[in-house]
Amino acid sequence: MKKFVVCALLLGLLVAFASPVLAWDAAKQKALGQDKNQMTWYLLDYGKDSNGVPYAISRKYYTNATVKNETIELLMSKFAISPEVAGSLYFTEYGYEYTPDGKQFALTYLRHYDMLGHEIHGTEYGTDENPKTFAGIPAGSTPAKGVAYALGKAPAATTQKAASQKSSTVPAKRVVRATKK
Repeated sequence: MKKFVVCALLLGLLVAFASPVLAWDAAKQKALGQDKNQMTWYLLDYGKDSNGVPYAISRKYYTNATVKNETIELLMSKFAISPEVAGSLYFTEYGYEYTPDGKQFALTYLRHYDMLGHEIHGTEYGTDENPKTFAGIPAGSTPAKGVAYALGKAPAATTQKAASQKSSTVPAKRVVRATKK
């Protein structure tokens, strides 16, 4: 009986761990690599909403302990979140909305989560308290990478990488057998 209970608990934990990851279409997910702070980024979803507005959703994993601790301190000081809850920070998710021409973006939401995918704190933008503010898109930033996908275009970095791989491909050498005389 104990083995059954342990197995059931382990299965439940596996589902809990997998659920935040499985919430997004795996075909759309893109690994964006690390930023200048060694934080790991992923693009989870992108496209146009029902009103035709381009959007992207990205996730930042705290792979830099210094930045993670700064964010934990911010959550505790600004939002009065307990050290235990704030200390469980694992990733932050960002929602972006773009202008139709893809030249500006606004943050639509920002949510901090623990390892199990439970929200620690979130902020929605587009309200009187937190208005949505559009700004230019910095080159190479996560919003810049997301807008290319949202507008249905291949991002420049992927196109350049593919072109450099084609040019760096070395053709196989022709092997000529020596003949006996």
